[in-house]
Parts: sequence; C-alpha cells; structure tokens
Amino acid sequence: MRSRKRKVQVSKVNHYVIDGRTATDHFPGIGRYVVNLSQALSQISPDRSISLLHAASASSTRLSLPALPRIECSVSPFSIRQQWIVPGKLRRAQATLYHSPYYLMPYVPGIPAVLTCYDLIPLIYPQYFSLLKRLVYWVAHTLAFKTARMILTISQTTKDDLIYYFHLDPKRIIVTPLAADPHFQPQSHDRIAALRQKFALPEQYILYFGSNKPHKNLLYLVKAFAQFRIQNPKSKTRLVIAGHWDERYPDAKKLTHESGLKDQIIFIGPVEESDLPALYSGATLFVFPSLYEGFGLPVVEAMACGVPVVCSNTSSLPEIAGDAALLVDPFDVNTLAVTMGRALTEEGLRRKMREKGLEQAERFSWERTGRETLEVYLGVTNR
Repeated sequence: MRSRKRKVQVSKVNHYVIDGRTATDHFPGIGRYVVNLSQALSQISPDRSISLLHAASASSTRLSLPALPRIECSVSPFSIRQQWIVPGKLRRAQATLYHSPYYLMPYVPGIPAVLTCYDLIPLIYPQYFSLLKRLVYWVAHTLAFKTARMILTISQTTKDDLIYYFHLDPKRIIVTPLAADPHFQPQSHDRIAALRQKFALPEQYILYFGSNKPHKNLLYLVKAFAQFRIQNPKSKTRLVIAGHWDERYPDAKKLTHESGLKDQIIFIGPVEESDLPALYSGATLFVFPSLYEGFGLPVVEAMACGVPVVCSNTSSLPEIAGDAALLVDPFDVNTLAVTMGRALTEEGLRRKMREKGLEQAERFSWERTGRETLEVYLGVTNR
C-alpha cells in the first residue's frame, strides 16, 4: 500500500519595500519622512525583511538612509519608465508589499501597495497653481488612490481633506503623525552663541523657518511685524526668516524694503540641518502664520527646542500644537502683531509656553509612527 505524502505548508515571509527614491534634496520633507520612517522600522522590527528602493545617482547632502538592504533603481519618480521598471524590480526582489511616499508611483505595481499623502494644497488653494498642474495633480492622485490598498496621512486634517475631495472610504485611511528628529532639543549657550555669530543674528529675534511659498503667508508676517514695531518702538527684537527661498515669490522681501524694515528683518535663506536646533533654541519666539499645513513639522521642532510658539489656527496646526501654542487668525495682522508683543513682553507666559511645548513635542515620536505603519503593513499582507 502506497504511503500518502503529506503536503507541507511553507509560511510566507513578507518582504516590505519602501520607495526611497525621494530621499533627495529635491524632496526635503518627503525625504525626511522616508529616512525617519525606515530607520524606525529597522529598529522596532529588525527581524522583518525591509528593503529600500534606492537611486544611487540621486544623492543627498542633508539626508542619509539607514543601513537597510537596497534595491537599486535609477529611474526617476517623474519618468513614465517607472511604470514597468519598478514592478520588475519588485517582482525580482520577491516583494510582498510596496510603500510609496509619493503620489507619482507605479500604478500597477503587481503587489499590494501603501501610499502616504501629506496634504492637498493645490486643491485647497488652486489660485496658486495653473490649471494644467491641478489637472495632473488630480489625475495622478486618483490613480494613486486606486492603486493603494491603504493610505497613510500625517494628520486628521489631511484625512478629512482626502475624504472630502476624493470621497475615499475612511477605513482605508490611517493617521500616522510625523515627529521631530531626536537632535531637536534645547541647545547649550555656546552652540547658540556660535550660531548667532555664524549668521550675525541679534540677541533677541522672532524666528520663522520654512519656505516662502504663497500659502506660508510671509507677506502677512512682514505686515504684522511692521505693526509690532509701531506698537513697540523701543523693542530690539528682530524678525529672522530662514529656509528655502523661491525667487518666484519675492513679495515678502519687496514689502520689507518698501516698509523701511530691511534693518529689522533678516533673511538668511537655507540652513544646514546641524544648525537648525541652535537656530530654534536661540529664538525668543517662533512664529508660523501658514494658511495650510498637512502637519506643520517646524512647530513641533520649535517646541522640542524649548521655544514658545505662535501659529495659525487653521488646518492641522491646532491639532498639532494643542494648547501649547498661541493660536491666531493668519489673516488678522493686528491680532498677530499684538500676540507677538504679548509673548515677547510676558516672561511668565513664555515660561509656561516653553514647558507646555516640550510636553507637546514628546507626544510625537518616530517610534510611534513606525509601529503604527507596521500595523498597516501587517494588515495589508494579512500578517
């Protein structure tokens, strides 16, 4: 009598691939997300198979990917060639899940996909974008949302926007907040002094850090600072505007010169990552009057460095800042000016804001984000 052979079931080993092609200087925000998320995943789950899709030619001067296995892929996210090249790479790597941090992705990856969405600014503020750009943006997002089994967002605000603009099922959207990097913490007197000397900064300054895109509302910040100077003529406090400067939007600099404030407002441009904690820590006050943010990471970074924060009461900022910041209407120049003056003159208020800010910043961590993202991976691949 023949013996019947028993089938042996081999458990499937999941292989998660995170698209790291955006970890370049061209994508500073998305790149930082990729670096920190992949680093967190490698630390909380070292026994799992996680690889990075990587373009060796697209190096970064500010970002460094963790030591995870690499799948080399030189094709750009902007190239149509990725639609067949990336799926081939994933197939040969025997990947079981593909995580794209950008909406320009392969729309038939051949395996379950997860997508991260940060904001929908071109749809919420269409006046800042051409009709063609908005159309491409809409079509690409629609394809990406059809491709992804699950979508990660960085705030409840972005989740609500996705549901409103694209009518997505809320169950497909999981909020996984960002966090300040560990090196954002109060800096020593010596490091702050060295930073002041490097950029020729005064002892007291209000800081804004971010881009100068229209929705960042720098024009209103300059107007509010001019109003603050009128209300506080003896104040020695200056306004420092730092971050990437796009020459397409010169209005803030133009108004600064027209208002006779060129000695009161200092534009220092891009700042190296290693200098940012000292730049934040040296500020008397951090002001962020943005009209819309998917998360508003500079607010958390400033709080982590022990700096009192004034920010807008719009989009995700109340959600992120909680009761640790003074919230203002970004279109109300006078109220913004008065609030800045109040924060600068009331030491007790600043001390309370510093304490609350440090506590609020601790509520966000990349470990938490990594664990919540891993839960999504496990759910998509049925653990």
